[in-house]
Amino acid sequence: MENETIFLEVFGNNPVMKVLDFLISFQAFDYPLTEIAKNSGVSYSTLQAFWDKLKRNKIVIKTRRVGKSDLYKLNTRNHAVKQLIKLDWNLIKGSEVEEINVSS
Repeated sequence: MENETIFLEVFGNNPVMKVLDFLISFQAFDYPLTEIAKNSGVSYSTLQAFWDKLKRNKIVIKTRRVGKSDLYKLNTRNHAVKQLIKLDWNLIKGSEVEEINVSS
């Protein structure tokens, strides 16, 4: 990701946050782990290091299997995930208000 999102600006540009940021941004879609790693700018081996924690805590869920690949997406039914999405949205809205005030 070339432009850092407000989510990453606030919570840090570390691998877990990068993955969460990507999954929040594209929450309607499911991806194989290789695509999640690539699209979030995290190495596959780094993603594997913490992926089980995300699954165990029901942050992500397996949606289906295509060929030999399992596909995953953000678990939008999880209360904590709902709060993360809401927080991300509020950060975006807050930064837009700040931009309007600065340009006025």
